[in-house]
Amino acid sequence: MRIDVLTVLPGLLESPFSHSIMKRAQEKGLLEVHVHDIRDYSTDKHKKVDDYQFGGGAGMVMSIEPIARCIEQLKSERTYHEIIYMTPDGVTLNQQMCNSLSMTENLIILCGHYKGVDERVREIYITKEISVGDYVLSGGELAAAILVDSIGRLIPGVLNDETSALFDSFQDGMLSPPVYTRPAEYNGHKIPEVLLSGNAKQIEQWRYDMAVERTKNRRPDLLTDEIN
Repeated sequence: MRIDVLTVLPGLLESPFSHSIMKRAQEKGLLEVHVHDIRDYSTDKHKKVDDYQFGGGAGMVMSIEPIARCIEQLKSERTYHEIIYMTPDGVTLNQQMCNSLSMTENLIILCGHYKGVDERVREIYITKEISVGDYVLSGGELAAAILVDSIGRLIPGVLNDETSALFDSFQDGMLSPPVYTRPAEYNGHKIPEVLLSGNAKQIEQWRYDMAVERTKNRRPDLLTDEIN
C-alpha cells in the first residue's frame, strides 16, 4: 500500500512514520509513506503557497496552483483510490472507515493549514473529506498521522499477531474488554479467576460480557438496541 501525504510542514510527519508499527510496516515493504512538501510545487520565488481571502476576512488560504501541480504529478504516475482532505468539517473517522481504506492500494492525503484550502481544490480533486473530531488543530498533519497509523496497522502482515487488530475497540461496535498480564496478583489485586481457568469458551464469554459492560458504562451510544 502507498500513501502520499501533501503538507507545508513535512517535518511534523517525520517522527510518526519513523517509529514502532509504522516503521516496521515500511521495513517489511507492506506500506510506503511518501511526504511531499507543497512548497516544492510553488513557482513563487519565496515558495509561497498561501494568499489573502477574496472578499476579506482573517486568515490566509492555501492556493490551488501548487496543490494541483503536486496532485497532478502523482496522478500521472499511478491511479489513486481516494484523494483525502483532512478537515474539521469532514466525516468523522471511525473504525469501519479505517477497515475500508486499509484495503485500498494508493491514497493521497492533503493536510490543510492556515484558514484552509481554496475551495476549488475540494471541488476538483478531493474524493473524501475526513475529520478526527469536533475540534480544530493548527494543521492537518497530526490528523493525517492518525489516519495513516489507523489504516497502516490493519494491513495484513503489519502486526506480529494478525488477529490482534480483530479484537480492537470498535471492530465489533463495542469497546475492548479489560486485559491483564503477569503477575497474576499485585499487592492483593488479583486478576479474574476465569482467565486462569484454561476454559476458552468461558474466557470468550467473560470477555464479551466485560466488553458489553464497559461499553454501556463508557460509550452507551455504540450499543445496538438488542444488546441494550
